[in-house]
Amino acid sequence: MAAAAASPSDKERFICIYPAYLNNKKTIAEGRRIPIDKAVENPTSTEIQDVCAAVGFNVLLEKNKMYPREWNRDVQYRGRVRIQLKQDDGNPCLPQFPTRKSVMLYAAETIPKLKTRTQKMGGSDQSLQQGEGGKKGKGKKKK
Repeated sequence: MAAAAASPSDKERFICIYPAYLNNKKTIAEGRRIPIDKAVENPTSTEIQDVCAAVGFNVLLEKNKMYPREWNRDVQYRGRVRIQLKQDDGNPCLPQFPTRKSVMLYAAETIPKLKTRTQKMGGSDQSLQQGEGGKKGKGKKKK
């Protein structure tokens, strides 16, 4: 009865988003909650926090929480983000995000555009190309 009386601005009433909800490497049975074509590759709780805080949500990051269906105990998969979805009067905090699903879809859409993601992708592409070039050069020398 006390939980039902708690106002939406209480930290316990914030919605929870685990990285598994947005991960395209997971099946629905493993915890993904959005379509696979909109999901992100291995999102972290910090990335989810960054995009939600940037849009103006009241965000709380719980670093040591784990998604119960997550079998991998690595630090990369740890963390949970709590977001205040509704105000005390029951209206959404941000009108463009009325539901938890709308927040998850926005986060999944925005995470790939983060600077940390774009820099990582650029760096890995260059190292792959250099690696391939080195292999080709070695192959020619052997002949």
